[in-house]
Amino acid sequence: VKRSCVGGIHLGAAVIQSSTFAGWFAEKAIDSNRGFQQLNTTCTSTLNETNPWWRLDLLDVYRVSEVVITSRNDSYAEQINGAEIRIGNSLENNGSNNPICAVISTIPAGESYNFTCNGMVGHYVIIHIPGDWKILSLCEVEVYGYLAENLAVVGAAIQSSTSEDWIAEKAIDRGLQQLYAGCSSTLSETNPWWRLDLHHIYRVNRVVVTNRNDCCAERINGAEIRIGNSLENNGSNNPICAVIPAIPAGESYSYSCGGMEGRYVNLIIPGDMKTLTLCEVKVYGEGKPIDRCDSALVSNP
Repeated sequence: VKRSCVGGIHLGAAVIQSSTFAGWFAEKAIDSNRGFQQLNTTCTSTLNETNPWWRLDLLDVYRVSEVVITSRNDSYAEQINGAEIRIGNSLENNGSNNPICAVISTIPAGESYNFTCNGMVGHYVIIHIPGDWKILSLCEVEVYGYLAENLAVVGAAIQSSTSEDWIAEKAIDRGLQQLYAGCSSTLSETNPWWRLDLHHIYRVNRVVVTNRNDCCAERINGAEIRIGNSLENNGSNNPICAVIPAIPAGESYSYSCGGMEGRYVNLIIPGDMKTLTLCEVKVYGEGKPIDRCDSALVSNP
């Protein structure tokens, strides 16, 4: 299955910043305008504060090849000095604890500098200036890369039972996230399970699970993620990657599996009178060659 590339377009990504000065909103850093002429209508700015940050949510996990930053074109260009570009999947400390792609020493006024990130994997791109009395202003942020391979989308899903039309395949439909339309669910039973057949043996690095966004979010508590090659006990005897203590309603949690090898990814809740509902399962790993293409995730035409 060949993965389609994202064209050089704005993906509808979501942005936020730690604070906003006047009308210098976070969205102006991805408005396809580098702000050479009218700074106040095309650039972002935080207030003067401690550790200001700007964060881009790519809405999926990408391998980021390059980030291009355009500095403001006036006498305050030095405000960008020391800013860190961070990429990852964590929102801890507003995303500022994610790994560093680059530290910006300086960008001359009105210039655009390229920073290579070598395929760093992440859901979020964060620009962060550590320190007191700092202002973060960005006139454009362009992110280039390719969609990280979610192995689940080419797999086949099955579950121990099905509640109405909450079929197993709805957990690998790339996140429609519409209750009653986009989630899987078993009946209430003993040891309910859901299994993904990847068709090949992979080294699984990470599994991302999205919980339901209405009632009963606690039903996922205690679910086990198991990875392996055995179908004994419907795959539920394979080694454990992680046990899910809880996932808040509608949220997606990531579980590191450290390259566990397997063809099958199972989720099972041990016990009686249990219901397993999954609104999305994404699986990331290595094993089969991946078609790669570089394209603009957020770019100006």
